[in-house]
Amino acid sequence: MLYAVACFFLWGLFPLYFKLLKEIPSFDIVVHRLFWSFVFLAGVLAWRRQWGWLRQAAQQPRVLIGFLASALLLSGNWTLYVWAVNQGRIVDTSLGYFMSPLFSVLLGFLILKERLRALQWVAVLLALGAVLWLTVANGSLPWIALVIAGTFGLYGLLRKTAQLGALEGLSLETLMMLPLVLLILGVDTWRDTNSFAHASTGAQLLLALSGPVTAVPLLLFAQAARRIPLSLLGLLQYISPTLQLLTGVVIYDEAFAGNRAIGFSVIWLALAVYSAEGLWRFWRARGQGSSVDA
Repeated sequence: MLYAVACFFLWGLFPLYFKLLKEIPSFDIVVHRLFWSFVFLAGVLAWRRQWGWLRQAAQQPRVLIGFLASALLLSGNWTLYVWAVNQGRIVDTSLGYFMSPLFSVLLGFLILKERLRALQWVAVLLALGAVLWLTVANGSLPWIALVIAGTFGLYGLLRKTAQLGALEGLSLETLMMLPLVLLILGVDTWRDTNSFAHASTGAQLLLALSGPVTAVPLLLFAQAARRIPLSLLGLLQYISPTLQLLTGVVIYDEAFAGNRAIGFSVIWLALAVYSAEGLWRFWRARGQGSSVDA
């Protein structure tokens, strides 16, 4: 449980971190985030002497294609997230991560052919109603939230069906993006537009630290997922968007009232229904198991 709380707490503080890099273009931040994540993960793998999986993965084209797709989704999610944070749209990103679990449920129904229970349908329909409300009230789709929820949901779907663990999977994703990352960094250096070279010392340090800052919460999440029930993990994950929302509203004075507050309230109601249904089924199954054991 401590692994899960630490992971979601760190993710919730990400807006504060990336606001410190406002002088760096969002795309460049993501390029360096991928590069330094690879450097950090390669160091971890070298320390643990954990390379055997790489040869096996290289012999399976379907695995490589799947992780290339997940790497592209993750990179797109990161780019939009960093851009939104530095454009004063932290509240919109938090809405996306609040919506993400419900989007994943819908993907499970549409792609994995999972059956949705009655209360899960209620939660999904409430979320769709909130999106419709925000669209009509504001005159445009909440596209930042939808793209963040969509890319993260699709990423989770690919990782759910993947054959590698968290450390190996993230390492393979950064490795597959590495040629493109090195090409971009090389061209920027040749043109003398490399953001790292022209950044302040503090920004350079923050860019280099973005590797472990990115990888550590993901590794904590993997450890938590193996040790606590999925229903509890699902509840704890709301720590992250809640902290992001508070950061945007309290620290950076982003608007949160009227139509936006109503839309968030409906999303929270949907999440309450979804979480309560999951907890009820978990405790019911546990109670039945105890009865059988007795």
